[in-house]
Amino acid sequence: MRFSDRHGSVYGAVRDEIAAGTATGSLPAWARDVLADVAAGRSPTAVVRHPLGFLCVPVERRGELGVCLHIWSPQVAPAESTTSLVHCHSWDLVSFVLYGNVRNMRVRVEEDGPATHRVFEVLSRGDVDELRATGRTVRYTPGDVATHRSGETYSLPAGAFHSTFIEGEPDAATVALGRQTPGGGDLSLGPLDTPSHQVRRMTCDPDEAARAALHSARRIAAEYSLEPPSVTLPSGGDPAPSGGAGGGAARQSSEPAPPRRGPDDDPTPRRSGRP
Repeated sequence: MRFSDRHGSVYGAVRDEIAAGTATGSLPAWARDVLADVAAGRSPTAVVRHPLGFLCVPVERRGELGVCLHIWSPQVAPAESTTSLVHCHSWDLVSFVLYGNVRNMRVRVEEDGPATHRVFEVLSRGDVDELRATGRTVRYTPGDVATHRSGETYSLPAGAFHSTFIEGEPDAATVALGRQTPGGGDLSLGPLDTPSHQVRRMTCDPDEAARAALHSARRIAAEYSLEPPSVTLPSGGDPAPSGGAGGGAARQSSEPAPPRRGPDDDPTPRRSGRP
């Protein structure tokens, strides 16, 4: 299934479907097909283990615009983080939930009173994230919490500190749109004594990427009563049945964000905090 607007932009087509209220009727079938291509080895896209605990499947990069599929999967153990899950983007995020329950907690960052965290600036070059420890120290308190379910859309503006978790079942997936904003930075909160450091983004090996993609494509098909993908994994075998747990556990929580790290769930071009 091909999906783009009259200018050939996937971002524009997805944005228009969400704005028109027709995303539930179009985005799941498109996402299923994207993931089926990954599972069958027909896509050159490298699936990235993101430090926030999900898999990032880049779909499009156009200037300040980007589109990714984000998958929290029991098929692949999540990447470790080095600072915390509390972060903010340099870009505006719009996400459509394909399946699962995605919980966002906004965070109030304060510079008055005893500091508990240091602000890190996240800069990306190639497949390396540089986390620069700044002189800014803060403390944070949990703010508004919202849980978004299958077929729902949520947005987060650039500069809004937050953390994201999966509730209930161990997996979820979203279509993530990003629009870069001028003058913003990608920031993460980390321990006060953590120095500047670098983290190399890791891609999934082809077999585990294929298993996770097929599992997710089947979940989407089951969620929206679509034709299941007809895919044979290049390596043979089969992922666990859709809806079942197995492999590495996806990150879940019913508690406020712990002091772990992810620089950014970023579908936008790589100025910093890339996916």
